[in-house]
Amino acid sequence: MTDIVLREIESLGLAANSANTEKSDLGDLHLITSGGFANWQTSASPSQLAWIAANGFFAKSGASIMLPPDEAASAGGGRTALGIIDADGSAAIWDSSAIASNLPQGSWAISPDSDAEIDFGQVCLGWALAQYQFNTYRADAKIRDSQISTLILPPALVGGNAARRLQGLARGVALCRDLINSPPNHMTPAGLETTAHHLAKTFDATITVNSGDALARDYPAINIVGRAAEIAPRLIDLSWGDTGPKITLIGKGITFDSGGLDLKPSKAMEMMKKDMGGAATVLGLATAIMTAGLPVRLRVLIPAAENAVSSQSMRPLDVIETRAGIAVEVGNTDAEGRLVLADAITLACEDEPDFMIDFATLTGAARVALGTELPALFCNKDTTASAILDASNVVADPLWRLPLFDPYERHLDGGYVTLSSTGASGYGGAITAALFLRRFAGKQTNWAHIDVMAWNLGGRPGRPKGGEAMGLRAIFTYIESLAVAK
Repeated sequence: MTDIVLREIESLGLAANSANTEKSDLGDLHLITSGGFANWQTSASPSQLAWIAANGFFAKSGASIMLPPDEAASAGGGRTALGIIDADGSAAIWDSSAIASNLPQGSWAISPDSDAEIDFGQVCLGWALAQYQFNTYRADAKIRDSQISTLILPPALVGGNAARRLQGLARGVALCRDLINSPPNHMTPAGLETTAHHLAKTFDATITVNSGDALARDYPAINIVGRAAEIAPRLIDLSWGDTGPKITLIGKGITFDSGGLDLKPSKAMEMMKKDMGGAATVLGLATAIMTAGLPVRLRVLIPAAENAVSSQSMRPLDVIETRAGIAVEVGNTDAEGRLVLADAITLACEDEPDFMIDFATLTGAARVALGTELPALFCNKDTTASAILDASNVVADPLWRLPLFDPYERHLDGGYVTLSSTGASGYGGAITAALFLRRFAGKQTNWAHIDVMAWNLGGRPGRPKGGEAMGLRAIFTYIESLAVAK
């Protein structure tokens, strides 16, 4: 098994200084807004203006062009590029990713003459996301890793809170992607536990893992879902911080989902290594929070299991116990994620957190409603939902709120003998799944649920095909606001 650990920030193309780069190899990256392009032209050299015109360059967001050196010696030893960043800070991350993807490989420094209104923190994060590659199992990994382009951090982002925030988000997103991209025979429940132990050691957090007889006794739903697999289920419980609001992150950790006895067809099963995307997201989010040193009392709960097939598999219409003491009728064995989350949510509520959120690759219905790139957000409290959506807009990490529509509760109560995990209706599946979770979270808890794809079907600048940390940056920003407000 290959262990997944935190990446060094240099492997994501960010460096604190240019000490290891020859001046002649360091490119000068001049970043301007589209509105500032006209002003830039007034100070550009004749050769640069002629080059711009000859190439038909248009100053649209994310565009870039290599320039000939001006008549004076350039700061980059003759290698100069121009990049366009949208003045709206929320777009800077993806503009930067596009620029990073298009520039020649090498080391670059942001010109001090760049437009001051640009959010350079977002620029640096976008650069790091564009350098991400998952090469763990490739024979040519060293060659590919050497092709990473490096951006020298501006002085304001070296040391201090801003630097820790940037580093946390870059490494947290990379960790999330690495975990999801890992093959399911390596990223088992034990693999998730190994990564959680690595984070606990790195950040001096405490960790406990419930498994075996203790799991069966105290967390029966998690145990029942995972007991058919070769690698046993477990509940991972990590805590960090001793001041500030209580923040609990819960991530669905189904490391592979065959569908159980309600077996998925082969094509639907193909990407089910990503069914632990919720667990990967909260581990990445926890990395960002702990690296940034946010003043919160953080708890991370991961119910980790594989939904496999054996003589111990749960059956459709089995009635199972949960930690909350609520009996649940299994509507479909392929709806296992909500069962493991139910036990974890119950445990979380016992500690009365100030804010609790779960991430889960929970329903195909959410993908039908919103597509693969827009996660569904459910919230008990309107004020929390508004604040989260505001944060998502600020950092260009989109979410869309769907309703906890109370009348659909009747579908869950329509089981043959007790509460159904799915309900009989085939409609509104993302909503009924969220309502099922709310039975365990309660209506008064400051609770949110994000139903996430956790996977890019195709590549875009900064967002390569494969595992993705959807909603991570938005929730980090919201939690950051809670920490400040407290």
